[in-house]
Amino acid sequence: MAGTCFHCLEPIPSGFSGEVLYQNEPQSVCCIGCQAVAETILSQGMSDYYKFRTTSAGKVDELVPEQLSFIRSYDNEDVQQDFVTHQGELSEVLLSVEGISCAACAWLIEKQLLALGGVTRVDVNTSTHRAMIIWDTKQILLSDIIKSLMQIGYKAYPFQADDEAAQKQAVAKAYIRRLGVAGLMTMQVMMFAFAMYFGMFSGMEEDFEQYFRWISLVLASPVILYSALPFLTNAIKGLKAKQLNMDLPVSLAIFGAYGASCYATVMAVGEVYFESICMFTFLLLLGKYLEFRARLKASEFTANLQKLLPLTARKISHVGEEHIVAAKNLKLADKILIKPGETIPADGIVFEGSTSVDESMMTGEHLPVNKHIGQQVFAGTVNHDGVISVEINKIGQNTLLNQIIRLQHSALSKRPKLVEITDKVAQWFVACLLVFASLTAIGWYSISPEQAFWVTISVLVATCPCALSLAIPTALTCAVATLTKKGVLIKEAHVLETLTKLTRVAFDKTGTLTEGRFSINHTVLINDSYSEQEALALAASLERYSEHPIAAAFAEHLTQHHQLTNVAVHPGVGISAQHGNDTIAIGKSTWFGGTKSQAQATLFINEHAIADFHLDDKVRDNAEAVINALQSNNLTCHLLTGDSSRAGAQLAERLALNSYQSSCSPQDKLKAVESWSKQGAVVAMVGDGVNDSPVFNSAHLSIAMETGADISKNVADVVLLKSNLSAILDLHKVALQTRRIIKQNLAISLLYNASILPLAAFGLVPPWIAVIGMSTSSIIVIGNSLRLLKL
Repeated sequence: MAGTCFHCLEPIPSGFSGEVLYQNEPQSVCCIGCQAVAETILSQGMSDYYKFRTTSAGKVDELVPEQLSFIRSYDNEDVQQDFVTHQGELSEVLLSVEGISCAACAWLIEKQLLALGGVTRVDVNTSTHRAMIIWDTKQILLSDIIKSLMQIGYKAYPFQADDEAAQKQAVAKAYIRRLGVAGLMTMQVMMFAFAMYFGMFSGMEEDFEQYFRWISLVLASPVILYSALPFLTNAIKGLKAKQLNMDLPVSLAIFGAYGASCYATVMAVGEVYFESICMFTFLLLLGKYLEFRARLKASEFTANLQKLLPLTARKISHVGEEHIVAAKNLKLADKILIKPGETIPADGIVFEGSTSVDESMMTGEHLPVNKHIGQQVFAGTVNHDGVISVEINKIGQNTLLNQIIRLQHSALSKRPKLVEITDKVAQWFVACLLVFASLTAIGWYSISPEQAFWVTISVLVATCPCALSLAIPTALTCAVATLTKKGVLIKEAHVLETLTKLTRVAFDKTGTLTEGRFSINHTVLINDSYSEQEALALAASLERYSEHPIAAAFAEHLTQHHQLTNVAVHPGVGISAQHGNDTIAIGKSTWFGGTKSQAQATLFINEHAIADFHLDDKVRDNAEAVINALQSNNLTCHLLTGDSSRAGAQLAERLALNSYQSSCSPQDKLKAVESWSKQGAVVAMVGDGVNDSPVFNSAHLSIAMETGADISKNVADVVLLKSNLSAILDLHKVALQTRRIIKQNLAISLLYNASILPLAAFGLVPPWIAVIGMSTSSIIVIGNSLRLLKL
């Protein structure tokens, strides 16, 4: 066969006819090795490797192990588009990491990666087994970061729902295999143990009894050396990192008992307890498996979000023809057709047709949202009843769906102070446990040497602080997942903790307590040199450069486009521009020293007032109910608005707010919040505009409406995805319940450890009971946290 190999680009030897399928076309390869590697690369969804490579791949023997080849492909910029975001010169990626079992694992990973040049930040979430990493691509490659994790025993790969689901399935199967081996061998060993316990071998020669001991050793070895091996490897990882993790006392118990029993068998002295350590391992694995399933349920929501994205899309060519293409290959400005019932594959603007869209996956609101020409649609939402054509304006990590997932992971990865404290307490607890176990062994050895070993094992196992280390992370993971389903996006780790301490809530008016959908009620001309139509046209030309909700009221009056230059936005005041030789501006009536009026906006030309515009804005339907509910929870509610008209006072009176301040500049809002803070108040600020971003930085908690300006959403700690004020009540309710759950979890774990420790030390807790107790306490804590998913 003539030609060159598709994979390594070397000549194809005569007599070989291997092929791989690439972009629905057969491609020839030179050997079975290249065929296997190429098929693996293509099946892993990394076909872009062949599209963008600049040199030959090399023969297969240069790529062994294959895993390293896949890792290097993650450095390709086009491949990274699906899972890497950029922040200036820095890049950010979310990795799924196999092998994380406790807080010490997170510490080890963070220490290992932060020691690399170019890695600026690492946040590891032990509940979801994911790590968020920020690094400088000029100093280090992503493949080097992943290889560094492999060097310390952790396999990592970019978070993708399908890949992670497969990995979770593999972990579940591994648990089942280890449980199967442990269960089967435990039953066999127990048969011999029961026989010896009940004296069935009495009267037999000692050689026969020794023979059955050897059989028990052979049967128990797979349980210890295979089923229980993960406990030992995790303990060794912790010791290498100079950390005492939860697996250390368990490993000491299992392998210590196994070693002692092996010695007794080989030397034909003392007693053997192979059946006890086999049962111990089986029960421990069973508890770990149930814990794994519970953690999986807590973290599955974000993976489910990723699965909402379709695999294919209907791309419209420049001649209007429709082609089915892979959704991940869509580019900016591509035009796609979406039919009824189909899922939208990327964010874009509707340029033809109209429909209604189900956005419940983002907002929690199941009522369909009408979409017309010029409106934005989002990836993962479902088209209901119309046929629409969309021009793509966001792809990959920039889509709203991926932003939600990334921000949720960011909030979960950042560790609240309380979590750091409990992690340190757990480590010190393990250290104290080892000391206490040593003292127990010494004490029992002087009293009853034959019982000392097993009492010590019971102490090591029963008091392992696994439940304590799970008490807070599992509750936070479930709380964030619940809020995301309700359309509340948590961006910072301190949010849930701060919410429980709130004393005041301050609201912006326009777009927050009101809908922000203004209409012009009437216009008052101050200067007769201009007609009402001319004043409205000038105002509309200027307002099209503003993101303030008031600007939308002038859109219908944009009858002619005036040429404007030097457009400048003045937060909290208005917007100005140059129109020919004149300086025009629109904003507060008191701008340029003008007389205060009840108008929401005033037009100025060369600093002289020309016209006042009086606008109407509808109060949100649920605003009054939300204010009443917050006040019933002993929170005072306040209004900080830049509106200089009487609308602020009227709204404050209508909603029975505790206080209001009108004509507020961004600095005035900032001073008000800082003043309350100095008085000892814990303040939340709810807003949506550009002028709210400064006060967001000074408030203890900042909440932005999804319909607000981008800068306010970027600065805010929380974003309400459906711009519904009732979501604030959901947020407060979940925060209070999360605090209760965390307190219950801590109480359960501390009460268990405090009560079981003296019982185990006095020899009242057999090893198998100790295993059940430790596993049960962890499962109870996780189960208690899962209640948050039902809110």
